[in-house]
Amino acid sequence: MLQAGAGVTTDMVVVFAVVVLALVLFATELLPVDVTAILVMVTLMVLEPWTGIDTVEGISGFSNEATITVLAMLILSSGVSQTGVVQLLGSRLAEFAGTDLRKQLFATIGVAGPASGFVNNTPVVAILVPVITDLAHEGRTSPSKLLIPLSYASMLGGMLTLIGTSTNILASNVAARLADEHPSLHGFSMFEFTGLGLVVLVTGSFYLLLVGHRLLPERVPPQEDYIEEYEMEDYLTEVRVEEGSPFVGETVEDAIDGAIFDADILQIVRDDEAFLDPLGQKTVRAGDVLKLRTDRSTLRSLLTLDELTPVGTPTSEAEMQPGEEQTLVEVVVPSGSTLVGETLESSTFRERYDATVLAFRSRGELIRDRLDRITIRVGDTLLVQASADSIDRLSANRDFIVAHEVADPDYRTDKIPAALAIVFGVVALAALDIFPILVTALGGVVTMVVTGVLRPTELYDSVEWNVIFLLAGVIPLGIALEQSGGAELLGGLVAASAKFLPVVAVLWVFYIATGLVTEVISNNASVVLMIPVAIEAAVDIGANPFAFVLAVTFAASTSFLGPVGYQTNLFVYGPGGYKFTDYFRIGAPLQLLLSVVTVAGIVSFWGL
Repeated sequence: MLQAGAGVTTDMVVVFAVVVLALVLFATELLPVDVTAILVMVTLMVLEPWTGIDTVEGISGFSNEATITVLAMLILSSGVSQTGVVQLLGSRLAEFAGTDLRKQLFATIGVAGPASGFVNNTPVVAILVPVITDLAHEGRTSPSKLLIPLSYASMLGGMLTLIGTSTNILASNVAARLADEHPSLHGFSMFEFTGLGLVVLVTGSFYLLLVGHRLLPERVPPQEDYIEEYEMEDYLTEVRVEEGSPFVGETVEDAIDGAIFDADILQIVRDDEAFLDPLGQKTVRAGDVLKLRTDRSTLRSLLTLDELTPVGTPTSEAEMQPGEEQTLVEVVVPSGSTLVGETLESSTFRERYDATVLAFRSRGELIRDRLDRITIRVGDTLLVQASADSIDRLSANRDFIVAHEVADPDYRTDKIPAALAIVFGVVALAALDIFPILVTALGGVVTMVVTGVLRPTELYDSVEWNVIFLLAGVIPLGIALEQSGGAELLGGLVAASAKFLPVVAVLWVFYIATGLVTEVISNNASVVLMIPVAIEAAVDIGANPFAFVLAVTFAASTSFLGPVGYQTNLFVYGPGGYKFTDYFRIGAPLQLLLSVVTVAGIVSFWGL
């Protein structure tokens, strides 16, 4: 091998370059994370002479046990979701909580934490966002006080079992793969770290109940009016169409030139009858009252040029919603939504969903102008006006999380016993080592279809394919880092700190480092990159490699410092009205607290 420096080979330099490329793309989101992962996989295969990753190893992530297991668990989680058991449990606890904030927090944590131990924590949060939002409004509490605790509790609960989160399954697979070189390593059993997970969950829960909520401001007022919350007072108005107006005889779709005027017709009121979406082909008549979304300057231009007369400006949500004809709701865009990367115009949102977007909340920023040109990102929250039927259809669509419970949800409650029995069987058979988790999970998927918990046509829609492609793409990167000697080199560098730090402090350093890395790249990518390095460092200092694997695994699933490190944090970003600093304010003390508790627990349970 050619030498690129003392102890550093050309192979290492090439692999490190690919790692840096991956980190930059993951952090900047120039490409979706799953596309970045596939790009990394292809790059490793193209650079095979240096990376050692041939086509077989390059695509090995698709057949990897962790990838297939995660796929099966996502389907099982979807089956449980279809029964409505989590929502029903949340609603029961909401009745118990009333208007007491402590009880509301207890209900939130009490459902999200334990449920996330057995159902993937991402769908748990997606399911509970509307439940907890409604709980807050009905209990006269700001949703801001409950939604970050919901996300954090789901992360903590995900560390109760092997199947709580995809990160655990992937970390187990990486540890098992490296067991041939390091006999003290092994893959995780179902309840391998449940004791430590309980300690972490209880510690985090007490923090959220006693301290955390005090650090969260009320970004969204209790029982908020969406018009006020989104500062829409200057963007909504009513105008009457006069005789001679160019609008007369035009369809709603053609009446306003969107290239010139940033305005939308939201509703037509004619002879005391309100017409809602779909409005595109509705013809405007003289005397019609149009409800518009536009800014003041555009309104002045329309009034001057188009023979329109101002009638009044809706100043509250009640005025915006006559009777029960239409509804204003917040809609969150989750990971995997077909809207990600699109604009309202390119996705034909209004025509496809019979709904109008009045405003965006994106990464904490309120957007009310030129909405049709804004590129939609994961975690964006849209303020949507639509009929009740349209809102119900949005709720049933996997492209959205509607932050409002559907009045008459279509749950398969009669399948609750079957769904719970299947999950119990999957867990029990794997825990007793009768079959591997891969086999029991796939068997559970088949059983859910046979028993009618899931329909065959729902299987593919149940999978978060971006997660699957992410796993498949980053697994070869971990292999390349290990085979090139890069992991050994980095581990040795970290191990050098043992000359002036005790072993337990080195373990703590890996926990903190992994937590920080997870904030800028995905949690799955962080375990793939950090576990081999942690193992090499442990070997160099004569420590227990399994302890270091656990520290990395726990840290990768506790992304508390910002909204972008973990997608459940993004799910609550918009509905909670949060700013980036809110996560750091409540998350930094929690991260430090858990770093001490987790490291102490690892030393107590497994030793150094």
